[in-house]
Amino acid sequence: MDKRVILMVLDSVGIGQLPDSEKFGDVGVNTLGNIIKTYGKINIPNLTKMGIGNIDGFNEVDPVENPIASFGKCSEVSQGKDTTTGHWEMVGLRVDKPFKTFPNGFPKEIIEEFESKTGRKVVGNKPASGTAILEELGEHHMKTKDVIVYTSADSVFQIAAHEEVIPLEELYEMCKIAREIMRGDNAVARIIARPFVGTPGNFTRTANRRDFSLDPYEDTILDNIKNKGLDVIAVGKIEDIFNGKGITEAVHTKSNMDGVDKTIEYIKKENKGLIFTNLVDFDSKYGHRRNVEGYKNAIEELDARIPEIIENMRDEDILILTADHGNDPTYKGTDHTREYVPVLIYGKNVKSGVNLGIRKTFADIGATVADILGATLPKNGESFKSLILK
Repeated sequence: MDKRVILMVLDSVGIGQLPDSEKFGDVGVNTLGNIIKTYGKINIPNLTKMGIGNIDGFNEVDPVENPIASFGKCSEVSQGKDTTTGHWEMVGLRVDKPFKTFPNGFPKEIIEEFESKTGRKVVGNKPASGTAILEELGEHHMKTKDVIVYTSADSVFQIAAHEEVIPLEELYEMCKIAREIMRGDNAVARIIARPFVGTPGNFTRTANRRDFSLDPYEDTILDNIKNKGLDVIAVGKIEDIFNGKGITEAVHTKSNMDGVDKTIEYIKKENKGLIFTNLVDFDSKYGHRRNVEGYKNAIEELDARIPEIIENMRDEDILILTADHGNDPTYKGTDHTREYVPVLIYGKNVKSGVNLGIRKTFADIGATVADILGATLPKNGESFKSLILK
């Protein structure tokens, strides 16, 4: 039976600050660790059994005698702490120049070009929390049909519109227009469609969010795996992060648990290669909103599904759990936090209890995935396949 890798990114579940975190404004950050400290303990028996508490320097979970997985953590070398940077590095690309941000909103000429090409007026145009800006401008938008444009500490151009005021297709079309405008010197990593529903005082964002990313600047392991004739199945926002490049099949998801369901559906199917999943709720629903309890509950909910994922795996399958950055809900502000990410690797053919230590780059994950699948290795990253496979 062909080998498969199931690579699941627990979006923003970091495990402690990197040596250079202070340069990014992050001191004492530790997404998972600080959530555990807040409650004294959280209910994650399966992650514990896999060895999350055995990872070097992660002391908030007690280590176990015989972890069932190999374990370690990765540093980030790219200059950033966002989704695009983290995922791109994971599949072999290094981002040395941070993606551009707009801490004072977008320049007048950009907004004027956007208004001219979309035929709609813009309101907002400032960094804001996605929920706060709906409270502030949602009613105005409904009355005037002006679109809400805003940004954040990330390299993003976000467009919010009520689904009953502006049809989804038009919102996505506006994002494509913004994507064409935000290139070159003004290139942002992602244009994000932020549809919402409801009434003033009771707006909620829907699962119809879409991200329109820049193309990766060169081939990644996704292209290498695809070129080998294998499947690269994207679950959740993976397709958006890579703008479809290197993806053979994709499905979007409504929530973390929908993402787990869809992943299991693909595990049960006849495919070969890579199933690449992003579970975004940790980040979007709880990290950015500094909702510590919601984040804790989401981790416990994911932990409870791990046995089901494992039960459905074939003997040759290899499961890798990791993250793309941190988003410590106990920290100030609403921005991502620059942190180490955990790496837990499990499978019938994976040695249990191997300590991978501290890996120099997220790209070691991609190099290992490519190596396991017999695809061309990326320029960056060092495979740890020989350390973990029986």
